[in-house]
Amino acid sequence: MQLVRVRDISCISAYIVPSDDAHQSEYQCQHDERRAFISGFDGSAGTAVITRNSALLWTDGRYYQQAEKQLDSNWILMKDGLTTTPSLGVWLAQNLPRGSAVGVDPRLFSFRLWKPIENELNSSDCHLIPIENNLIDEIWGENQPPQTFNSIKTLKLEYAGVTVAKKWDLVREKMQEKKADALIVSALDEIAWFLNMRGSDIDFNPVFFAYMIITRDQLLAFVDSEKLPTDFSSHQTENEVQIKVLPYSSIGLEISRIVSTKGTKIWISPTSSYYLTALIPKSQRLQEVTPICLLKSIKNDVEIKGFVNSHVRDGIALCQYFAWLENQLDHGEKIDEISGADKLESFRRTQDKYVGLSFPTISSSGPNGSIIHYHPTSETKRNITLNDIYLCDSGAQYLDGTTDVTRTFHFGIPTEFQKEVYTRVLKGQLTFGSTIFPAKVKGQVLDTLARKALWDIGLDYSHGTGHGVGHFLNVHEGPIGVGIRHMPDDPGLQENMFISNEPGFYKDGEFGIRIEDIVQIVPAQSTYNFSDRGALTFKTITMCPKQTKMIIKELLTDLEIHLINRYHQQVWDNLSPILSQQGDSFTLSWLKKETQPI
Repeated sequence: MQLVRVRDISCISAYIVPSDDAHQSEYQCQHDERRAFISGFDGSAGTAVITRNSALLWTDGRYYQQAEKQLDSNWILMKDGLTTTPSLGVWLAQNLPRGSAVGVDPRLFSFRLWKPIENELNSSDCHLIPIENNLIDEIWGENQPPQTFNSIKTLKLEYAGVTVAKKWDLVREKMQEKKADALIVSALDEIAWFLNMRGSDIDFNPVFFAYMIITRDQLLAFVDSEKLPTDFSSHQTENEVQIKVLPYSSIGLEISRIVSTKGTKIWISPTSSYYLTALIPKSQRLQEVTPICLLKSIKNDVEIKGFVNSHVRDGIALCQYFAWLENQLDHGEKIDEISGADKLESFRRTQDKYVGLSFPTISSSGPNGSIIHYHPTSETKRNITLNDIYLCDSGAQYLDGTTDVTRTFHFGIPTEFQKEVYTRVLKGQLTFGSTIFPAKVKGQVLDTLARKALWDIGLDYSHGTGHGVGHFLNVHEGPIGVGIRHMPDDPGLQENMFISNEPGFYKDGEFGIRIEDIVQIVPAQSTYNFSDRGALTFKTITMCPKQTKMIIKELLTDLEIHLINRYHQQVWDNLSPILSQQGDSFTLSWLKKETQPI
């Protein structure tokens, strides 16, 4: 790959500004928020394109409203996912003169994204070229925040459950099957999980900037040594490995050195950057999702126990917050979206093993709730009132697990329409959560189950139904997911994966409704067991009541009534003894009220 250094921008007709950092992370540290800097839109997903006479931003349905508010008149919003919206590559091919060059930083673009755009441009005699110097960084200049450089911490085996040596054995087995001599790992959560270490280089995501190369006899970690934990030596002993540490910036040189050995086969994920991938000749390249990605998604016994326990503690904090909030509003106190979110965090902070939030709390009242990934600011915050629906999507990082839960409340008198759509969202969640399905079925197959009750009256939602969840790691974790869109690396749902169950409905400019639980995939009893393929179902581990005041009981089937009553009994059985032991009679009284059978 020949990098092009741009000194005169007239040599390119368009420049692509991705959301990604060099590790294709969903969320970035401030240094890497280039698309947000240039466009003003700070949602987690979106790609900007700047030509000589126009500026466009592609983003999906989660962010349409947010982008419309944040983009100024210089920008054109391209609503990705609509049939009327051309893809980025198609738009460039149709709107640029033949022979045009389109530039992008190859470190910030995955190989998977690069190739279709390159093909679309080539069909119009245009070219996608890798630009060495990032043009946004040059514009940003000295005001660009520095790259984060935080210390790394080890994760003890009492939380991780499995040694690095054991994980290495499992990876080597997969490498042997594929006849791979080396595995390149660039995804930060995969590196953190494999090495039993955690960091804080990206807010809310306990990861650290590093690369890793795994061979059959060496573990190479590319990380600045000043960041290593003080107990790194004993950590290696405890995990029965020796890790060779090389400078973070030397990853390209090491890949080139390995490539120089004739016949070497190198495994790299198609989600890794085009820059790293292009260093490996096609004849030596194995492009598949890494074995670590799948191993990480199937939780071990210690991780499972941690997930369950952390969700119980998290449930206590949630109940304390919602009980407090309802009482404050009933007494006429003024609580806004930010002060509410801060109060919820204060309750979580008292819980054992709490580390921090797993994402910025979506505390949204009334019309703000219709913005799917809304985050309150001093300019946008509204009061939480008795007259509006309140949607709260929040989560926390604990040493033994990661939580993500959404509850929707109306503390006054909801309209009949609000109650109907709430009930239909609940129906979808209950149907999805109680489904029995064959092992390794793709998540996309199950998506319709969560939407049907809304579809029956011509309504829908524009986000996925479920995402994987990391263990004290990223709150959104691949390779699994449930949604309308195809997930190319989905290996199928398997026992002891954890995913979210979160249908919703959003009335633009009025309100939003979402109900979200984290569920564990567990074995199910079925008559024929899918011809010995194996039957699976979901077990809800989130522990927090769902407001029954919003339910139109007549819209529920007898089975659905049984399911919501059974869930509330489980919440009561898990949380009430803890609240009693803590002497929290106030929250206990609220919990008893909210878990009464309907």
